Amino acid sequence: MTHPSRTDLAVESLELSRGGARQAGELPGVSSRTRTIEGFSAASVEILDEQGEQLLGKPVGVYETLFLDALIRREADAFPRACRALARLLGGLLPQDARASTLVAGLGNRDITPDAVGPRAAGYVIATRHLTAQAPEHFAGWRPVSVLAPGVLGQTGLESGELLSAAVQAVHPAAVVAVDALAAGSVRRLCRTVQLTNAGIVPGSGVQNARAALNRDTLGVPVVAVGVPTVVDGRTLARELSGEPAAPDTAPLIVTTRDIDREVADLSRLIGYALNLAFQPDLSPEDVDLYLS
Repeated sequence: MTHPSRTDLAVESLELSRGGARQAGELPGVSSRTRTIEGFSAASVEILDEQGEQLLGKPVGVYETLFLDALIRREADAFPRACRALARLLGGLLPQDARASTLVAGLGNRDITPDAVGPRAAGYVIATRHLTAQAPEHFAGWRPVSVLAPGVLGQTGLESGELLSAAVQAVHPAAVVAVDALAAGSVRRLCRTVQLTNAGIVPGSGVQNARAALNRDTLGVPVVAVGVPTVVDGRTLARELSGEPAAPDTAPLIVTTRDIDREVADLSRLIGYALNLAFQPDLSPEDVDLYLS
């Protein structure tokens, strides 16, 4: 099925597919459910087989989405609750061995705000691989974590996948967690959700600048992707607002929010803190504050 809207979000693809099929229940090859975690709504979409892949346009895997309404409303304790909720979802996708080494990759261009979620989130992740190796008496219970922000091809002359492949060969992680900005199919999802999936990621696909896929096949280890929708395609936006498709010769246009600087700063911090809580379950958001200060 070809969707009229371009989106990286599995929940949106599911909504579009259900609308096209005019049904509210489960689709062939797809399973879904919703639940509440720490006061936040969470949706799980699992693509089970090739039929599900064709319907939703995404690879087989589990796609978890956390809706950040309580955080947007600035409810009491919303930030620590959101950190714990996101960490819980992430923990369900990571290797269950608490000592399994993990490599975090902050994808994107730090100098372009809507694309800066990955590298900025990586800046909040506590790197521990050297500590667990050099001072095991103090960090024996910590998961070894390495952190890399590889930049983009135009800055380095190297594909992110090439750099990550070299890093994987050097540190031999049990899994890679790749953080990146995504494209939404609706303005109501911009900077309002976080998606996690064990299906990997294709950097740049949401803005028609797709690079090599980052997944188990290309890197040799499981890849968990964490993403926030920070942009929407102009043609998709035109369809949403007018109900009519944009003219075929319309110039490509990417739209973001007016407050994208603040939103990217807040979401990057949320993701970074949540990663720390998932990797080191004994930590609290307050502990992370101390370690990063």
